[in-house]
Amino acid sequence: MKLAARVAQVTPSLTLVIDAKAKAMKRDGIDVLSFSVGEPDFDTPSHIRAAAAAALEEGKTRYGPAAGEPKLRQAIAQKLQRDNNLPYEAANIVVTNGGKHSLYNIMMALIEPGDEVIIPAPYWVSYPEMVKLAEGTPVIINTTLEAGFRMTPEQLQQAITPKTKLVILNSPSNPTGMVYTPDEIRAIAKVIVEHDLWVVSDEIYEKILYDDAQHLSIGAVSPASFERTIISSGFAKTYAMTGWRIGFVAAPLPLIKAIETIQSHSTSNVCTFAQYGAIAAYENSQDCVTEMVRAFAERRQIMLDALNTIPGFICPAPTGAFYLFPNISKLGVNSLNFCDGLLETQQVAAVPGIAFGADDCIRLSYATNVENIKAGMDRLANYVRSITS
Repeated sequence: MKLAARVAQVTPSLTLVIDAKAKAMKRDGIDVLSFSVGEPDFDTPSHIRAAAAAALEEGKTRYGPAAGEPKLRQAIAQKLQRDNNLPYEAANIVVTNGGKHSLYNIMMALIEPGDEVIIPAPYWVSYPEMVKLAEGTPVIINTTLEAGFRMTPEQLQQAITPKTKLVILNSPSNPTGMVYTPDEIRAIAKVIVEHDLWVVSDEIYEKILYDDAQHLSIGAVSPASFERTIISSGFAKTYAMTGWRIGFVAAPLPLIKAIETIQSHSTSNVCTFAQYGAIAAYENSQDCVTEMVRAFAERRQIMLDALNTIPGFICPAPTGAFYLFPNISKLGVNSLNFCDGLLETQQVAAVPGIAFGADDCIRLSYATNVENIKAGMDRLANYVRSITS
């Protein structure tokens, strides 16, 4: 069978590959501790589940509008106005099958063959692959540990060419957990406006912040930056709703209409009764979010303290999301071999940094309980001793 050429250009997601391997080992009775997947271990809050159950009982089981339930689109617009100072209306929103789907729709609607898309590295694994599927060209900007894994305005300026169409910005970041400061966001916005570029701001982790970090959406910097901004986000991380598959795009009307057309011929509407759970997530108390972030903060500190006692590890403190991204270059082994050995000998699953464009690092998720974190860090220390002694 001759497959489409575009398939050969795309690399399978290493995060999902490793998670599948770890789960297979668990099914075989092996005691695996997994720090590989970006999924909160909490149950979806009860009021969200109850709202979806009520919608199910009320018969909200039929096809809905491709762009999403009107009440959810309105709730998302109000949230963006209230929390992010972004003056979107309900008409500027499309509800998608998760945050990943929102990004894919954006690429399909906006990128043409030859268009360049600037992506700071370390990056989320799917950004370059989505650009390739849209027949665009990913342009990677390598950030550094010393710069906190944040792209500078000077780096962005140097990477821009006449073919540049889009910049992808992810803050708080997967995989590094870094958060751009408001001043850094303003400086990047200035470059984007000057060059008349589009920017996708992936804000899926915006509520998961530590150490007084502040999230500023790039679209809120100025009217000019708002006109050039596309928001990608969703409910998975903030509300422990990963399996619900509800994300959204907020953008100018021409792009929204294009995305709605694409979605009408691909997935159509998101699960109808699940959308009513998402409405409840935004319209009710946010205490559940506060509680989850408090737990993440405790776990972050326990894992960070443990990593910083392991010789050869350099690990900056993240100020957002729920990942640590330690540098392992002093250990003399690449990230893929390190993670393979760690899983095989210690039954600990981590993601090699090469998946994110940083082969001298690994990603560890602390979206798991404290007991697992402590046991996993002991096993990690044992593995490092075994390869360095």
